[in-house]
Amino acid sequence: MIRSQRNVGSIVAVLLSGTLLGTAGTAVALAPAEASTTSLGVARVGIGGLILLLLLPLFGGSQRNLGSVVRRGGVWVMALSTAAFQPLFFGATTRTGVALSTVITIGTMPLFTGVIGRVLFKAPFKRIWIIATSLAVIGLLLRSWEQLETVDTLGIAMALGAGLATGCYVNGAKYELNRGGHPVELPAVAYSLSALLLLPLLVGDSLTWIATKPGVLTAIYLGAISMALANTLQVVGLKRLSPGPTATLLLADPLTATILGIWLLDESITPLATLGLAFVAIGLVMQGIAERR
Repeated sequence: MIRSQRNVGSIVAVLLSGTLLGTAGTAVALAPAEASTTSLGVARVGIGGLILLLLLPLFGGSQRNLGSVVRRGGVWVMALSTAAFQPLFFGATTRTGVALSTVITIGTMPLFTGVIGRVLFKAPFKRIWIIATSLAVIGLLLRSWEQLETVDTLGIAMALGAGLATGCYVNGAKYELNRGGHPVELPAVAYSLSALLLLPLLVGDSLTWIATKPGVLTAIYLGAISMALANTLQVVGLKRLSPGPTATLLLADPLTATILGIWLLDESITPLATLGLAFVAIGLVMQGIAERR
């Protein structure tokens, strides 16, 4: 019973993480027009890392441990994966379109995560995980089917790279959690390192937008909510869940993004896309029920 209750808490944490991650796209769409996706991405990672570093004592962590955390190999995997995701995914959306890039990146994320987790932790490929993930990925494909644009080989490769980066991040976090890593210290250091790695991408980019009130609010929301809080919840949930199922539950991200797009951005949705969302929701429910056992 206690184990089941703990699993429920982990499931809720990861689902909430996916939900908050799904708000990032809407926040970017509402950002000042002059803000580039690159500067928004760097601001999101940098502010997220800074907030977690400042709030470490509130979550049982300590700034005194940062030196030892930086030396952890898994943290560097997390940092490099986070840094790689930004240019890979945004580059893919530019070359291949948002819909196809999202389908490939998010759709392959559970696969990459599960395969890496199988190699590193001997995590089994459970039948329910395969079925739930397949349903969710098919749903994601149906959701975006009518928005798919011209196929670009490099764009597809970049989207696959973004999915692989996410898989590496999740497994890097799981590796360090298994070695006693603190669930807030790990992402705090990883995002801070990632922001430093991404700084060269800002050369020649205008940052005047961040000095405006809408810019400040957007940057704070992206960093504090869609990065710091969302990813901390993900790592907390990952303590008691396997990497593959965790990645599947994170598919709450596109479900949330679609709902917010309809609600706040006046986007329309077709019957086929609605059917796709239903598939995603069924997959999430199946995986959530399976992880309670």
